[in-house]
Amino acid sequence: MNKINMVDLQGQYKKIKSEIDSAIHKVLDSAAFINGPAVKEFQAKLENYLGVKHVIPCANGTDALQISMMALGLKPGDEVITTSFTFIATAEVIALLGLTPVLVDIDPNTFNIDPDAIRKAITSKSKAIVPVHLFGQCADLEAIQEIADEFGLKVIEDACQAIGADYIFKDGNRKKAGTIGDVGCTSFFPSKNLGAYGDGGAIFTNNDALANQCRIIANHGMTARYYHDLIGVNSRLDSIQAAILNVKLKYLDAYSSARNKAAESYNEAFKDYSSIKIPAKFEQSTHVFHQYTLLTKNIDRDGLHEHLQSKGIPAPVYYPVPLHLQKAYQDSRYNEGDFPITEKVCKSVLSLPMHTELDEEQLGFITSTLLEFVNK
Repeated sequence: MNKINMVDLQGQYKKIKSEIDSAIHKVLDSAAFINGPAVKEFQAKLENYLGVKHVIPCANGTDALQISMMALGLKPGDEVITTSFTFIATAEVIALLGLTPVLVDIDPNTFNIDPDAIRKAITSKSKAIVPVHLFGQCADLEAIQEIADEFGLKVIEDACQAIGADYIFKDGNRKKAGTIGDVGCTSFFPSKNLGAYGDGGAIFTNNDALANQCRIIANHGMTARYYHDLIGVNSRLDSIQAAILNVKLKYLDAYSSARNKAAESYNEAFKDYSSIKIPAKFEQSTHVFHQYTLLTKNIDRDGLHEHLQSKGIPAPVYYPVPLHLQKAYQDSRYNEGDFPITEKVCKSVLSLPMHTELDEEQLGFITSTLLEFVNK
């Protein structure tokens, strides 16, 4: 049996090696390393795939969030509502811009932000909501958008873990994650479902004026060469990464299918065990399984983690500490116990290997090893 990795980028690369190598060498031959043809080609292809008017490539997913907030004109002191159960970047950019992160609890089934908690957190200073499409499926965007419309708030979708997922509206229409709010953001970090071989990110919007603001801000606030109308940043997707993403984009739906197949194997193996809860699927979203995250119940989560690790099975915890209990975000507004669902989930979740190259032998070994611990 091949070594089990949390993400098997080498195995994935080997299958498309000739295409990737050719794309990289094309950029090297052209020497168009910044904003070259490969970037423009990727932008157009991703716009077509997502069904969105504007894709603005940038340096990483964190920058995508920051540029979006800057382009929306958010000012120091404005409150931005988001979840306490997410990767730090979601709140990091809010704090860096002098905005006030307002953290709320999650839905106990999907682990995505709870719309009712958003409503309760709104004040006269609230300006935006950042729903995170966690682990590969969309948050309840219709409910969130209704709240945003009612209170005049902007919606910034953090779709860094859910590119390719569909949100299914109650009327049956579908849109891709990241294309529904005022603006959406994604990351092309190598381990993402659509991952580069270095850092990368992108912003999505259907708003022409907002897209123009994002492009200007991402390029030093420059409207014409050496004319700077806005305070900006330097955030670009380089041409080599764009060339790699151009190749991988055409396989994204196949990658999502492979992840779903692996998830189905896990689900089948664990469905009858009350001590482990398989990932709940939100009926208004497809799932692209950036992570396959179990919720342990009445068993020793940390003991299970050690057991799997001892057998060569990576099983990280996403995330062990909620944002409101992180040292960097300590705030008199929040105390331990304020977000009981988030805090319980942080103590109970465990993620299993999830990638496009998992085979039946590996999946069988992972599930049997986990059940050894559950059944002991």
